[in-house]
Amino acid sequence: MLDSMYGAVELGLLYSLMALGVYITFRILDFPDLTVDGSFATGGAVAAVLLSNGYSLWIALITAFLAGSAAGLCTGLLHTKGKINGLLSGILMMIALHSINLRIMGKPNTSLLGLEPLFSSISPIWLKLIVVAICILFIKFLLDMFFRTDLGLALRATGDNPRMIRSFGANTDNTKMLGISLSNGLVALSGGLIAQQSSYADISMGVGIIVIGLASVIIGEAILGARTIFMATLAAVLGSIIYRIVVALALRVEWLEASDLKLITALLVIVALVLPSARRSMKQKSMARKRSAQLAAEASKTSTGGAR
Repeated sequence: MLDSMYGAVELGLLYSLMALGVYITFRILDFPDLTVDGSFATGGAVAAVLLSNGYSLWIALITAFLAGSAAGLCTGLLHTKGKINGLLSGILMMIALHSINLRIMGKPNTSLLGLEPLFSSISPIWLKLIVVAICILFIKFLLDMFFRTDLGLALRATGDNPRMIRSFGANTDNTKMLGISLSNGLVALSGGLIAQQSSYADISMGVGIIVIGLASVIIGEAILGARTIFMATLAAVLGSIIYRIVVALALRVEWLEASDLKLITALLVIVALVLPSARRSMKQKSMARKRSAQLAAEASKTSTGGAR
C-alpha cells in the first residue's frame, strides 16, 4: 500500500509538468488545445529514440521539449495566421502528430529496457521523491518568474482581454503562439520523463492525456484556489499528485479494473467541477437565510415600537 502511494506521488510529480502545460492554454490563454494528446507522445517518442541511441538524458529531455514546442508553434500558426478555429487547429495537429510520431520511432513503440529508470540510483524512495519534487518545483518557479515579466504579463492579458492588450501595442498572435508553444513544450517534457520512467514510449501514450491534465488543474484549483499565479501553478502540481493518489486508491477497489481508468478520471472531473458550484450555492442560500432573518427581526422591532 505504502509503495503504491510512493509510486502515485512520483507519477503525479512527473505528470505535473503536463498539467502546467494544460493550465497555460486552458486557464491563461482560454484556448482549447487538443495538440496535447499528440505532443505528449511526441516528447516520449523523441526521448525514447535518443536514449536508445545512447544520447544523455538531458539532451533527450531538452530535445523533447523543443519538439513539443515546435508542435505547439504549428498549432498557433494554424490558428493565428491560418485563421483556423482553435479547437480544429489542435485536432488537425494532433492527427498530424500521430504520423510524425510513427516516423520518429519507426514503429508503434520503442523499448528502453536495459536503461535505468529516472533517479533510480537514489534511495531510499522518500529521498528520491524529494529530489523529483525539487526539480519539478524549480521548473514551476521559473514559470512563475516568466509570468511576472512584461512578456509573461502580456501573455496572461491575452487570455483575459485581447482587445485591451492590443490597444497597448502588443501582438496577441505572437503571445498566443508563445503560450501554446510553451504549453506543448512542457507537455512533451512530461512525456519524455514518463517514457524514461516507464522504460518505453508508445504511439498511444498521449490518448486522453488532455482530460487528465484538465482533471489535475480543476482538482488543484478546487482545493487551493487560483488567486495568484503562484497558487495557480502550485494547484496544478498538487492536483496532478492528488489525481494519481485517488486513481491508485480507486484501482485497489476489488470491483474496479485498470480499464476503468477513463471512467474514474471522468468522475473525478465531474466531482471537482460540481463541488465548488454546490458549495457556492449553499453559501449563497445560507447568506440569504441570514439576511431574511435579520430583515424579519428589524421589521418585528419596528412593529413593536409603533404599537407603543
